[in-house]
Parts: sequence; C-alpha cells; structure tokens
Amino acid sequence: MALVRYGKITNSLEKREIVLLRAFPCKWGRCSFCTYIDDNSTDEDAIDRTNFKVLEMVTGEFEVLEVINSGSCFEIPTATLEFLKEIVVAKKIRKLYFEAHWSYRHRLDEFRNFFCVPITFITGIETFDDDFRNRVLKKGIAFKDIDEVKSYFQSICLMVGIEGQTKDMISRDIDILIKNFDHGTVNLFVENESGIKPDLELQKWFRENYAWLENEKKIDVLWKNTDFGVGAEESESSR
Repeated sequence: MALVRYGKITNSLEKREIVLLRAFPCKWGRCSFCTYIDDNSTDEDAIDRTNFKVLEMVTGEFEVLEVINSGSCFEIPTATLEFLKEIVVAKKIRKLYFEAHWSYRHRLDEFRNFFCVPITFITGIETFDDDFRNRVLKKGIAFKDIDEVKSYFQSICLMVGIEGQTKDMISRDIDILIKNFDHGTVNLFVENESGIKPDLELQKWFRENYAWLENEKKIDVLWKNTDFGVGAEESESSR
C-alpha cells in the first residue's frame, strides 16, 4: 500500500508542514531497529515522480517545512532537491528541517548554501549511552562529548523503551536533551520486523513518568511512529 507522505505538525513550538520523501538506499543502513529503509529505491525516476507529487502538496502555511526520508537528506536525488528549492521560493518557506546520519556531519553546509534559508539539522542519536547506541542499535556514531554533537546538529532524536535500556539511561538522555538542544524528538519504540524487542514495562514507566514532555514545547514526543501524520499506510478511501 502507498504511504501517507504529507502532514502538519501543529502541537510543537514551531508549527510546520512535513513531507516524507523517497530516496536512494541509506548510506549507513545498519541500524538494528530500522525497517524504514524498505521505502528506499534505486529507480531515480520513480523516486522523483513520487516526490514531486508530495512536494506539490506543500502550501507554505507555516513558512516552515520538515523534510524526512528513510535515511539521510543527502540521499535524496538531485532533481527532487532542485524541485524542493523551487517550492521553498514559491511558497516563501523561511526555514527547513532535515535529517542526516552522523557520518554526513561535515557536509551540512552544502544544504545551507543550496537552499539559502536557515536549516535545523536533526540526527538520530537514539541514546547517549555509547555502548547501547553502537553495540545494540548499531548506529555507528562516536563522539567525544555533547558539545561535539551540538556543534553540528541543532536537534536530536532519542528512542526509548527497548529491551536492554534502563530507567537511568532514559532519564539521563532526556536530561541531556532538555539542557543542551533547542529541539528534539523522543520516539517510543514500536515493535517491527527488525528483531529488536520493546520493553513493555519500561515503556509503561516512561508513559507514567514522562507524560509531561507533551507540554515541553521544544520536544516532540512520538508515542507512535506515525504521530507526525506521515508514514502510515493510506486507506483505500483516502485515495
């Protein structure tokens, strides 16, 4: 089935439209919990056809647009990026959000120079526990301290509720996010076909003890991975 690829984020500090684009295969592609890469393709024409239709839905209502894909923004085809730039100009978009893997951290200015509008770059740190992040989640992200992360990315994603995580790990991650970043997303892990399992007791604890995050305007909480309004399968009636 086709996926919902356009939505609006209205309960955040910065209201924005959001589009889920298709792209080439994720350069990293080894995260142990991720099944999103099934949305990737090597058929550039097919990718662009999908993306053009999605981008034509952008209205500029909030003058802010978040662009996500199953990987990093650097894997979006050139023709799509060029059309996106036309949309940015035509719809008077004043700010963009993009996601990128840590391995692209030295290339972020390429996008800033291309789009010529402020960009908030997001990366999926998932947890600041180095062992769990790399040994279990296979993120391939190593840094010397929080300041190094902040020097590249203005926003981070955290993931909570996975077997092997602890309450202390999650509490530390949330504390670091709030104290150090202007924006962040906290994702409650949803079981998929990856083989990584949720810790349901830990998730229950998180829901009970961190429900207040919904009122923390600089943090977006995704209780389900489709809470931004994109990524779910389209119903037949909506086509």
